Formats: sequence, C-alpha cells, structure tokens
Amino acid sequence: MIAFESVSFGYLPGRPFLRGVSVRIGPGLTLVAGPNGAGKSTWLKLAAGVEPPDAGRVLIDGRDLWREEAAARAGLAYVSEQPDLTPYATIEDILRLVSRVRRRPAGEADEALARMGLERFAGRSVRELSLGQKRRAAFAAALIGSPDHLLLDEPLEAMDRASRDLIIDWILRRKAEGAVAVVVSHDLEPFAAAADRVLALREGTAVLRDVPRAAPEDRRAFLDRLARGEKAV
Repeated sequence: MIAFESVSFGYLPGRPFLRGVSVRIGPGLTLVAGPNGAGKSTWLKLAAGVEPPDAGRVLIDGRDLWREEAAARAGLAYVSEQPDLTPYATIEDILRLVSRVRRRPAGEADEALARMGLERFAGRSVRELSLGQKRRAAFAAALIGSPDHLLLDEPLEAMDRASRDLIIDWILRRKAEGAVAVVVSHDLEPFAAAADRVLALREGTAVLRDVPRAAPEDRRAFLDRLARGEKAV
C-alpha cells in the first residue's frame, strides 16, 4: 500500500503541484494520468522518496518514507525517466550493491544483467552507456529481489522491442503476484487492458478512479479523457 496523507508539494513558493492530496493505492496496476505539467513525475518522485513533501506524509505499507527510511524503502523499486546512476561506477558494481542492500544473493545481479541483455556491458561505467542502456541497467536493478512496490516513469521509453516486451511481462507478472505497480506513461495503450485504476492529476488535485470493465475502445477512451485533464464521466 502506498498512502499519501494530506500531501502538498511545489518547487516554487505559492505554486504547488499538489495541494493536500490524500490517496491510497493498493495492489494491482495503477496508471498516473493528466496533462503536461500536472505533476505526474513529481507525484512519482514523492512516492519514491526522491522529494520530501512540503506538508503531510507518504507511507509505504504504513511506514513513513522519511521517518522509517530503511524499512519503508526495502521493497521499493523506482525507475525514473532519466536514470540517475553514479557515472563512474560499473553496471556490475551498481547491481551488486543493490543485491547487498536488498539482502539478495550476488548471483541475482548477474541474472538481472542477463535478463536485460547487458552481460557484455557489465564492466563498463555508466557514462559509457547510451540512454537506452542506462535505462536497461536501471530496470536490471529493479528486477533484483522482486520488490513489492514498483514506481515506473515512462518505462518503455528508449527501449527496443525485446526490452519493451520483457518490461511489460515483468509488470504484469508482479501484478499477478500481488505487487503495487504504478506507471507514468505518455503511451497508455500497452497498459490499458491490464490497468486496475488510474490516478488522475488535475490542477493540484489527485483522484483515484477504477478503470471500467468495458470494451477495449471504451477503456482507452476513458484513459484518454483523464490524460487530457478532462473529468471522466
């Protein structure tokens, strides 16, 4: 469970992205939708503990993300749109560190590299990689330990077809196993059929709506309206 309790946040004084937002997101696949500038990536950063709220609390399974950091973040995997990885470390070093932090066998780092097709790049530093390779490395880190809370910003961007298929399959598998998966994406089509709910951001507010169990075209139309900032009926 990811819970926002009366959360407010803004980068500039007097111009909050979120104003007193309270929402609870349980297991399943939740899409975050809203027009450009609505704060989708910002919401994800708050949920991941990258940014602290100006007011209110963010809880992961009842643990305050900023007061019980180690416990709250233990089962949390966040993949940002622009991977922020240590530039001079090798991919192998980063993944082995993630394995230690999550108390997983070192072999899981090697398995994750193989799944993302990065074995031959294991000894390269992050600054030597293309954007697509950096994003695959970030996903390889997310695979380690099967985290229960997935926060993914534009997960399919800069990915080749094989990587896209692997990522979608991983999200759906973790959803089936009871994980909380939250996805921000400009392209909602690949996730429309499996989405359980959508968090609609609009003018500083956040409303959680169930995705209707309807024909595929009706589900897509529902998501498109929320993505444009319209009120779904």
